[in-house]
Amino acid sequence: MSAGERLPGTPEPRHVWTGHGGIRLAADSWGNPDGPPVILMHGGGQTRHSWRGAGQRLGAAGYHAIAFDARGHGDSDWAGRDGYGVDRMVADLGCVIGELETFPPVLVGASMGGATALVAVGERRVEARALVMVDIAPRIEADGRARIRHFMDQKPEGFDSLKEVAEAIAQYQPHRKRPRTLDGLAKNVRLAANGKYVWHWDPARRLSQVGDPGYRQRLSDAADSLDLPVLLVRGGMSDVLSEEGARAFLEQVPHAEYARVGNAAHMVAGDRNDLFAQSVIRFLLRVVPPTG
Repeated sequence: MSAGERLPGTPEPRHVWTGHGGIRLAADSWGNPDGPPVILMHGGGQTRHSWRGAGQRLGAAGYHAIAFDARGHGDSDWAGRDGYGVDRMVADLGCVIGELETFPPVLVGASMGGATALVAVGERRVEARALVMVDIAPRIEADGRARIRHFMDQKPEGFDSLKEVAEAIAQYQPHRKRPRTLDGLAKNVRLAANGKYVWHWDPARRLSQVGDPGYRQRLSDAADSLDLPVLLVRGGMSDVLSEEGARAFLEQVPHAEYARVGNAAHMVAGDRNDLFAQSVIRFLLRVVPPTG
């Protein structure tokens, strides 16, 4: 099941893999398949398309970049109200890693994807060569998290037009320059049976997030166990990961490196893909250089 009819111009996934419990996971990839694999995991409400620019740059630098839609997002299958949560996403990640002929991979995760990667590595659920966490840490700001929730919860019945969708995005991201056309929105929404435009994620995923009081502690415990190269990337304008939250993580993981991307908010790769990719590639060239 999915959100609705795909709009014309929505890119088809290059790969479709089987995740935990038979969930179909849509994915794209860039670069040489023989290069070091770099798995890119998006944030809640995003899709694999948020990584396209970074994936292309990583591929050009000699890496094999893979971005997949998390369950309940984009072109991946929905899982139902009881089918979400970090453990299932970690299990999906293990399935994606199993599809690779060269591993262990580098894990790059933004927000929800970064938390998934942190749990997966910190709890020794998967093996990785390096970890890049993008605007996420055990300590985040409640106001920033609430703003995300408000954005994702608006218009559950759908939007009347793509122009209305664009306006909602612009209000959430006022710092971004508005696109000249609405063509790029095709990959962000679906056309529902009622004729309205709805987001590309399963609303049951939102309903299932009732709050786990032990979740932040679980992330902190996972951070305590990190013994691989780690890079924390923060958007300089982020209201989700504050400078204090970033510094707390760096004190907790003393060997972690830090990159602050100016003029970027929580969606760091989308706001400043050039600077984001440069920071990640500069780190990876030192800790996991390309082969050949």
